[in-house]
Amino acid sequence: MASTTSMPSVLFLLLAAFAASASAATFTIKNNCGYTVWPAGIPVGGGTQLNSGQTWTVNVPAGTSGRFWGRTGCSFSGGSGHCDSGDCAGKLSCTVSGQTPATLAEYTIGGTGNPQDYYDISCVDGYNQPMSFSCSTGVALSCTYAKCPDAYQYSTDDTKTHACSANSNYQITFCP
Repeated sequence: MASTTSMPSVLFLLLAAFAASASAATFTIKNNCGYTVWPAGIPVGGGTQLNSGQTWTVNVPAGTSGRFWGRTGCSFSGGSGHCDSGDCAGKLSCTVSGQTPATLAEYTIGGTGNPQDYYDISCVDGYNQPMSFSCSTGVALSCTYAKCPDAYQYSTDDTKTHACSANSNYQITFCP
């Protein structure tokens, strides 16, 4: 039986863990393409290989801004290699942005006191493959060709940023 002095400590730790995860977001990334995609994400996610029909789930903490993108034509051995598009310094697990061209799913997950998340698709770094991006409480975005109307085409195109309620989850699909 727990002592009365340790019970409040355990309760505090449980509440702190719950509060820390309450504003986190889950990103589910799916490959609907008829070919392999190597999605990447910074600062959270790194990268992985997704064969056709596979999904990858990434948990992003509150207060994080970042991006996911798909890489194509990759070949890796021991975590190093090269991609034809979206390559990130020849690594499977990215720590830097991908090289152009790369269609980006960009996000900001609301932090303490911020009731909203923000998300967009960007083709500012070029277009390399079809993508959709949606949140559980907002608008579904789709970019299936270069210069698609749902995506940023230049860096100050702020009409392309959309808001979601905090605690939303996200879906990114390659070849929607």
